[in-house]
Amino acid sequence: MTEQTFDWSKFDKKVDLDALKNDVKAAEENGGGDFPDIPIGKYEVKVKNMELGQSKKGDPMLKAQFEILDGEFKGNLIFYNGVMQPENEKAFGFQVHKNNELLRALWDADEDEVKFDGFKDYADLVLDIAEEIIEDEWEYILEKGVTKKGYDTYEILEILSED
Repeated sequence: MTEQTFDWSKFDKKVDLDALKNDVKAAEENGGGDFPDIPIGKYEVKVKNMELGQSKKGDPMLKAQFEILDGEFKGNLIFYNGVMQPENEKAFGFQVHKNNELLRALWDADEDEVKFDGFKDYADLVLDIAEEIIEDEWEYILEKGVTKKGYDTYEILEILSED
């Protein structure tokens, strides 16, 4: 059997090891990641993590974790996973639009500041936004809803604090 070599270091560059250790410890303490279902409603949140990553199928995906700051579900997370399927011409434009709407609402930005100009630029934009809003601990009112077809929806109703 031939040994294959793979350069895993490219993934190391994407990981904050200290944050990962804390997340793993928290998951162990909280039953291994058994997260409660967060019901439809309005929540005071902050963004804990946000990046352009990949879905299990390998599609590009805007991933955001919102930490609930108050109320019955304080400390729990709401997960936003905005998949983008470039090969699906009918859905791709809508998918990018939904992700852009979320990014604009989080960053209090307009269409010129948040737009899709290719995945590399989009990934950099997402990281720039994440860095600012996470570092400065921006807080929001997020409304979690559901469509008629049963898909979760997320809308930023208000920015409570920003630098």
